[in-house]
Formats: sequence, structure tokens, C-alpha cells
Amino acid sequence: MKKPASSLPSSTAGGGSIGRGGAPAHAALLSQPPGSLKGGLRVTEQGEMIRFKYGLPEVTVSSLSLYTSAILEANLLPPPEPKDSWRHIMDELSVISCETYRGYVRENKDFVPYFRSATPEQELGKLPLGSRPAKRRPTGGVESLRAIPWIFAWTQNRLMLPAWLGAGTALQKVVEDGKQSELEAMCRDWPFFSTRLGMLEMVFSKADLWLADYYDQRLVAKTLWPLGKELRDLLEEDVKVVLAIANDSHLMADLPWIAESIQLRNVYTDPLNVLQAELLYRSRLTEEQGKSPDPRVEQALMVTIAGVAAGMRNTG
Repeated sequence: MKKPASSLPSSTAGGGSIGRGGAPAHAALLSQPPGSLKGGLRVTEQGEMIRFKYGLPEVTVSSLSLYTSAILEANLLPPPEPKDSWRHIMDELSVISCETYRGYVRENKDFVPYFRSATPEQELGKLPLGSRPAKRRPTGGVESLRAIPWIFAWTQNRLMLPAWLGAGTALQKVVEDGKQSELEAMCRDWPFFSTRLGMLEMVFSKADLWLADYYDQRLVAKTLWPLGKELRDLLEEDVKVVLAIANDSHLMADLPWIAESIQLRNVYTDPLNVLQAELLYRSRLTEEQGKSPDPRVEQALMVTIAGVAAGMRNTG
């Protein structure tokens, strides 16, 4: 008698934010390789997501129902195996996007000064947010930042940079190589790829070019403005290429209820961003003048940071 093969549960530990590998649970599980969920699932949740997913009994039941339904669907209606050509395209996209990302973050001499001016990265370490220090080494540069404050800082100024930088450039290069029809097929028939594009659309919906520019005008030295404009222009181009591949006329066309939810929250979040930019300006001016921080400004700044994070939700 043949002994049945051992079945191991699949394990996942995606970050809460899209820039750290996060995605809606149902979509994320359906994008797993065919057959990988036959042994069940073990989930490691990021600490900052526990309250959102399990903070109330009703929310807990809903979260567990999403996991259960996704596992059932993945086993009863498994997606087709991705074609070898699709895997090759993903390898190509990975290389191009990585080179683009590093080209800005590590090789552009203006990037770190811009990052520290245009986002509240410096202020995050002063505020009682999170359980660990923002940096692994207090004197280190951007490479010493932990993942959460890196994502968090870019979410605050609404550029959302870590979640999309390099992705659109890579997609555009593959399109220019004559493979748009194959990308469209991947989007249509491969849950892993379609989920990734869907997450990009969600990030684009939460980004705001006007607000990102306002932070630059209020907080960044004029010598660094060209880099900010370059990044915003890149974001605009990325939106166009993703919409072209998905054959959509506008962002989140397939998920109108989520798009409506984002638009509703933005009505309340946008004014907080404007206030935050002003408070950052006042706080930094006080520090430059060698004066003691105004506790009212510091408290108000903390409120805007928490408010923007709540409005953006998957902030990291």
C-alpha cells in the first residue's frame, strides 16, 4: 500500500503595507502558486495589523472568513500554471525595477536630503509611535531605517514612493519591447500578476501629486525641487502604463466600492496633510532658530501623523 505524501501547510507573513508585500488577504492567497494551499495555511500577522484585523469580534470573524473562503476557492478552482514566458517577463521586470529603484535611492546624491526634507522622517523618531526605534543605528543613513518608518514617511507626504518606484518603468520597457499583449494576458489570466497591478492601482489612488508638490514647496530647498518633480512625473507615467495594460479608463475600475472608500477618506485626510506640512515647517524653523519646541505644535503634528496613517490605512 502506497503511503500518502506528507502535506505541509503554506506559511505567509506579508507586511501590512503594499510596499512591504501586503495585500488584501483574499487576493493575496488566490495569487499563490497552484496547489500551495492544499495543506492549509499558517499566517504571521505584522504587529501593526493585529488591531485592524482582529481588534473586534465581528472584524475577527470577517478576517478569518476571508482566509477560509480564499483557501476553499484556491483548492476547488485552482488558477492555471503560469507560462514559462510569463516567468521570464517577471524576471525581466524584477531586474529593471530593481535597477531603477536603486538608481534613485542609493545612487542619486540628492535623494537622501530630499527624503529627509519632504517627509516627516526626522520627526517620526521623536514621536511616541511604534514599539521599536525608527533606525537600527541612530547615526545611520536611509539604509539604516527600519521598513515601517521608511514606508510610513513616504505615505505621510502622499507620494507613496516605495510601493511603485521602478514598477512602471519596468512595465514601460517591456511594452516598448513589443510585449504589451503578453502583459495583458498575464493581467487577465495570472492572479499573481493581476493582484500586483491591482495593488499598484490602489497605491496610485491614495497618492496625491498636488499634496506631494505642496510638501516640496513648503519644506524642501529649491535646489532639490527638480528631483521631486522628476518623481511626480514618473508617478504620472506609471499610472498611464498600468491603466493601458489593465485596459481600464480609470484607477480601481474593477473595485468601485474600494475606490469610493478611498475617495471618501481622502476628503478628511487631505486637510490633515496640508496642516502637517505647515506644522513641519514651524517645528523645523523653531529648531533652526535654537528655540525650545512648542509642545502644542509637537502635539498637533503627532495628531496629523496619526490621522493621515488612519486615512491611508495600509501605511506600514
